[in-house]
Amino acid sequence: MSTRQDGTPSTGSRRALKTDLTLSANAVKLISVNTGRPRKVEADGRTVRTSIWKTPREGRVVVNALNLEGDKQSDLRVHGGARKAVYVYPSEHYEYWRRELPGMDLPWGVFGENLTTEGLIETAVCIGDRFQIGTAEFQVTQSRQPCFKLGIRFAREDMLKRFVAAGRPGFYVSVVQEGEIGGGDEIHIVERAHDSMSVSDHFRRRAS
Repeated sequence: MSTRQDGTPSTGSRRALKTDLTLSANAVKLISVNTGRPRKVEADGRTVRTSIWKTPREGRVVVNALNLEGDKQSDLRVHGGARKAVYVYPSEHYEYWRRELPGMDLPWGVFGENLTTEGLIETAVCIGDRFQIGTAEFQVTQSRQPCFKLGIRFAREDMLKRFVAAGRPGFYVSVVQEGEIGGGDEIHIVERAHDSMSVSDHFRRRAS
């Protein structure tokens, strides 16, 4: 079920990416599961419906085909669906954002991610990679392209531009196998995609 993309990295690059992920295998884990339902907020004189506010969950959370239990997307034209069922964001990026946004509270899930992880960095993860958490299995489908609602969440007009420039997008996954997950679960790499590109390369191509 590997997803293939045009403009794939060289064989050497694929080997390096695989090595990076293998070396970090012992540190690959789920830090936090975050969910949220649609809410209406006022922004620039209009009412906007958004689900970007996510709250960390305790205990086990059910993974369904199109989202997590307790989570719901607001605008299915641009979020959600089978290929963007769950959004993943590396916890490693939080330190960067704490430096960039001093004094701002940055709890897990603040970027709208469902899964805050450790060890799944965009330069090492490829489109089509599959991994298991708990009893659920996921496949990487695409990098995140943020929308204006990120600026609403942070109450900063420049947040969208800063997020794109930072090159730390996180990525969407589809649900290959429904199941249950919870914070602290190990993440097991099931299959590496062949002839694919990294999430970082995918993001740069879409952003250019």
